[in-house]
Amino acid sequence: MSRALLHDLRRWRFWRHFAIHALSAIGLVALVAGLLDVFFPDIAEGAGRWLTIGTIVLALVYAFVRSWPRPIEQQYETPNVKITLVRGDILTQDADHLVIGMQTTFDTETPKIIERKSLQGQFVEKVYGGDVKRLDTDLEQVLSGITPTTTILKPGKTKVYEVGTVAVLEHPTRCFFCVAYSEMDDKNVARSSIENVWRGLDRLWREVTDHANGGTVAVPVLGGGLARLSQILPAQDSIRFIILSFMFACRHERVCDELKIVVQPAQYDRLDRLEIQAFLMSLRAS
Repeated sequence: MSRALLHDLRRWRFWRHFAIHALSAIGLVALVAGLLDVFFPDIAEGAGRWLTIGTIVLALVYAFVRSWPRPIEQQYETPNVKITLVRGDILTQDADHLVIGMQTTFDTETPKIIERKSLQGQFVEKVYGGDVKRLDTDLEQVLSGITPTTTILKPGKTKVYEVGTVAVLEHPTRCFFCVAYSEMDDKNVARSSIENVWRGLDRLWREVTDHANGGTVAVPVLGGGLARLSQILPAQDSIRFIILSFMFACRHERVCDELKIVVQPAQYDRLDRLEIQAFLMSLRAS
């Protein structure tokens, strides 16, 4: 049994749903047994003990089946879109397009400015084979039509673009949406805010609408790592934040067919996944 599953089974939400389903099953069986006793009293005579045992076993089995943690996903009819939550590395996901968080300076140099272990650092290594110059060339080509808002005196890149700027890197098989939602200071310390994340997501969905042509878009949990938002916007809240932003955008116009939120294993194992599934289900009627 996986650690993630054990984590779910220890949650109060699981046992609350389990108790509700078990009591519902017992109530249904009791209702049927009462009706049988009224209309066919001879059938139930002498079967009280076995009927009680059977009812309890049936109720427990039914409750476990209904409450057992399942893959976190939700299909919606209005808008017609699917949202899933998965555990793993976003760069290895089977998705049509990927989202990469960046800074408003679009710095790429590793390891002095960008940590190799960060998503952006892994993006350079796995997608560009460590070729920072090629990535810079692609970014400069895309950003050439966008006017910087200011400049900053610091090591690395000095042009500063508006928060929410999205550099769409079109590769032969997919697009990479590099969204700038954190800002660098003169010491190359990146910081962000909830407002910046929201602005970044808003611009991101517009670019996805224009370039993705449907399909599945994978997005990481935003706000942790270099953005230094984990205390203000922990992973659980960041996921809800992303979902709400995406649903608002989808109700304005079609964004994509599926949003896949990819959570790093260490974060995923600490999530209240039953709460997230309940949150996804609650959006069906809103």
